[in-house]
Amino acid sequence: MAVLLVLASCGDDDDGNSSAPTTEGSTTSGSEETTTTAQQLPLDQIDVKLTQVGQADTPTSLVTRPGSDTLYVSERAGRVRPMTPDFQLGDPIVDIVDEVVTNSEQGLLDLEFSPDGNTLYLSYNVPPDGDTRIAAYTMNGDTVDPASRRELLAVDQPFPNHKGGDIEIGPDGFLYIGLGDGGAGGDPLQNGQNTNVLLGKILRIDPTQPAGGKQYGIPPGNPFAGGGGAPEVWAYGLRNPWRYTFDPRNDDLWIADVGQDQWEEIDLLPAASGGGAGANLGWNKMEATHSYQGGTNPDGAVLPIFEYSHDDGCSISGGVVYSGTNVPGLTGAYLFTDFCNGSLRAVRAENGALTEQRVFSATGTDLIAFGEDNDANAYVLSLDGGIYRIDPA
Repeated sequence: MAVLLVLASCGDDDDGNSSAPTTEGSTTSGSEETTTTAQQLPLDQIDVKLTQVGQADTPTSLVTRPGSDTLYVSERAGRVRPMTPDFQLGDPIVDIVDEVVTNSEQGLLDLEFSPDGNTLYLSYNVPPDGDTRIAAYTMNGDTVDPASRRELLAVDQPFPNHKGGDIEIGPDGFLYIGLGDGGAGGDPLQNGQNTNVLLGKILRIDPTQPAGGKQYGIPPGNPFAGGGGAPEVWAYGLRNPWRYTFDPRNDDLWIADVGQDQWEEIDLLPAASGGGAGANLGWNKMEATHSYQGGTNPDGAVLPIFEYSHDDGCSISGGVVYSGTNVPGLTGAYLFTDFCNGSLRAVRAENGALTEQRVFSATGTDLIAFGEDNDANAYVLSLDGGIYRIDPA
């Protein structure tokens, strides 16, 4: 069961393959200078461990709700459960099992709360073909009003893999939606470079302002709002953005994009340079910094800040920029892992350039996503069910 969701998110398509352990760094992007805190330590002076604190049924995300100490866990089958501060799971506040399909990479893939905590957003796939749905529900105290469901976005999916599915409220208060290129191998429909379609993109919408016959509005600053592409598109040229996050210190956008046959990548889109508005990340002309099937990097396209080969894994799982109290030396490090390799890893950047990288001794199995609690302490989720906190070793 665990293999179904993420091995399809990796380069193991019908034409792909995978492997196991090394490390390669790469180049570019441009980010504002990040201030080093007094507590921050060089990565080679830190080690961490994974402490299992909870268990859920195939968890896919763990988030906080503004104004509450309760954590919330999405389960792939279609349930959202509250989790108390001592990590006890409660009864589902959402159960849409009958509306969710879990073939291949499909399922309830993510949840997010509005900045005031009064709206719950869900990202999931529906039968029969795994099409994407983004829906909003009104919170009624600590429960969900099922009758309040509002479908924000429906996207047809041509193949069973590369769903993406991450949803995040950005520092600007808008909803960002990550979608893979639609699947199969090599982006046969050329969605990644087509700005007129929503697949292979990160979208940015205003879920609070329905407009133009849609259940959302287009925020000011969206790069194609005036034409030249779908107005929802924020960034494009993605294969399968398997989690992205905003740096709480400076609002930079970090994206873990799953590779095809050879390379996994991390992209950095600095807030100081527009936060990635209109950024082209290269797929399917490029796989990380490497030509894909004879392609060349499109003019102006952003190359990843870090990459690693399939000698060292098969499918990247991102990722949070650490700002917690539990391991203060990790402050400012972008944490990630690989579904096949299972090693916890970190990189740091300054002025858009990679400055440090580290493979920690901590490892896990089928690690798929990261989460944070109200103290910004970081957690890693396993498709086998484990919820692990990142602790000092």
